[in-house]
Amino acid sequence: MTEKQKIESYFINLDLTFEEVAENTWLINDHEKGLDQVMIIAEKPIVIIRVKVMELKKEMPVEFYKELLTLNSADLVHGAYALDGDDVILLDTHEFDTLDIEEMQASLDAISLALTQHFSVLSKYLEK
Repeated sequence: MTEKQKIESYFINLDLTFEEVAENTWLINDHEKGLDQVMIIAEKPIVIIRVKVMELKKEMPVEFYKELLTLNSADLVHGAYALDGDDVILLDTHEFDTLDIEEMQASLDAISLALTQHFSVLSKYLEK
């Protein structure tokens, strides 16, 4: 089974709204499941699940970065917050060969939950 077949079969079985945006790269936009603009990238040997959370302001307080690290250590089941240039992203990676549908579901559920639960915590830094 190719990367495309495996990943797309998971999306179909999980009843996700998705589109292929490049070779072995998909965009999930499924508002009902709390998954908007979630990228899935299959680059053997790994599968990357990532979503942009927010853009950094020019001068973010140290407390913001402490908050991200605290959320990483205490409140995330799958994945971690990371920085990609001027963006805060939520990222999870899996080994392609061992990734099964339950692991994909758990990862996507954890990302959806984190985005929902952490919005109020992180958005306060955008208002300052």
